[in-house]
Amino acid sequence: MKKTLIDLINKNYNTISDSWINQLTLLTQPKLTKNQFTAFIQSSLNTFIRILDANDYKIADKYLIDQFELFSKANLNLLEISKYYCNGRSILSIFIDNQNFDKGIENELHNELDDLIEQLFARFGILYQETRLKELNSDRERLISKLELNNQYLKNILQSTDQAIMMVDNYELFIAWNKGAEKIFGYTENEIIGKHSSFLLPKGDKYIQELKRIQEEVQKNGQIRILDTERITKNGEIISVRLNVTKLLDKNEKYAGRSIIIKDYTEFKKLQAQIDQSEKLAVIGQIAAGVAHEIGNPLTSISSIVQILQRRNQDQFVNDNLVNIKENIDRISKIVRELVDFSRPPSYETANQDITDIIKTALGIVKFDKRVHNVNFQTDLLNTLPNTKIAADQLLQVFVNILINALDAIKGDGTIKVNSYKDDSNIYIEISDNGCGMDEFVLEKIFDPFFTTKEVGKGTGLGLSVSYGIVKRFNGSIKVKSKINEGSTFTVVLPKV
Repeated sequence: MKKTLIDLINKNYNTISDSWINQLTLLTQPKLTKNQFTAFIQSSLNTFIRILDANDYKIADKYLIDQFELFSKANLNLLEISKYYCNGRSILSIFIDNQNFDKGIENELHNELDDLIEQLFARFGILYQETRLKELNSDRERLISKLELNNQYLKNILQSTDQAIMMVDNYELFIAWNKGAEKIFGYTENEIIGKHSSFLLPKGDKYIQELKRIQEEVQKNGQIRILDTERITKNGEIISVRLNVTKLLDKNEKYAGRSIIIKDYTEFKKLQAQIDQSEKLAVIGQIAAGVAHEIGNPLTSISSIVQILQRRNQDQFVNDNLVNIKENIDRISKIVRELVDFSRPPSYETANQDITDIIKTALGIVKFDKRVHNVNFQTDLLNTLPNTKIAADQLLQVFVNILINALDAIKGDGTIKVNSYKDDSNIYIEISDNGCGMDEFVLEKIFDPFFTTKEVGKGTGLGLSVSYGIVKRFNGSIKVKSKINEGSTFTVVLPKV
């Protein structure tokens, strides 16, 4: 992302510079001349490029000193200076938005730009504060007044942001908690101060290991950024978040804790999943009704005629061929039904149910499939799973589809494991096989309609698409892990009632 941002700045250098100059000269009663604006902006852009290229903010030390001298002569305060940098961030953000990048890349570029401006301005703020403190050292009353003003200013910034900003000390206890954190997690400052940093972690070894990695990385390198993880709120909801963690030092330059900035990406991920599913439905929805009508009706007529001929014909050879025709008609009819199910699923009545019996029924159906030769079915099912709101027939279809795929993956000879478990919010059903597995290309497409790795005539490419739609309607999800020649694991996640 850094290289992409560098290329964007270099490519549009003059246009960005001119736009930034025009914006600053429009500010009410500007305290700098146009030449001074130009010098500030060009020096800033060059410094941005150098920092991104070297990934080292120490490069900016001389630049910050030069800008401090320029702003001091113009008698600009920290709030006025922040507007200059905010104008630059807005200009660069517009150029990012106008490049038609993929949405994910665009978000990463915005995050990279935000981090760059925030880190640079934070260093300027430190320089500003330190210099001002030295200047005010001779006047105690003026020093106290200035500190109070700056503390209030920083407090207002911390409390007004939508992001969660918190601090933990070297004993891993929370010592600061802003309004953004209260809004995201639901805990007030009084409820969280003094709690251990693991208090916001969901249950599981994965998160304990993540916390250890954060502690080690921050003490070693000073900061760490995690773009995709989860945290738990006061009401038990698991939310998707992104973290920026930075080391805090005491007056002796020793580790004193760390600051944590958390962005809530839960709604963003939900919207992205909805968009992805909508795109799939849009592709198939446009043709489903027409296909059902144009193919379904003629097939019904043909099937009826074939059945009449079967009853009246006595020739064995002809009867064998009629049976073959009937089987192929049934196969085409199945494709049409799955096509319609995918785009306009039947509205089965939902009810709160224990799904263990549904899993067992699916296993019972699959065990008698003609593809089963030497399959070892291993099950580890909880006897009492919590209820979930589902339509039993539809969920049975999901489990059968996944189990049939597992049979195909092991070619009827291998091991299929089925187990279930739960946590505070969800029920999990894992179906694993030790078959051929899938590569990343296949994993990305397995839920796409008509995508199949099976031979022509062996699969419609709609089974997993239909299953995906069914589980999503029950507010659940299907997760897949797979490696070539090591097998696959499908995990159906359903919310508890």
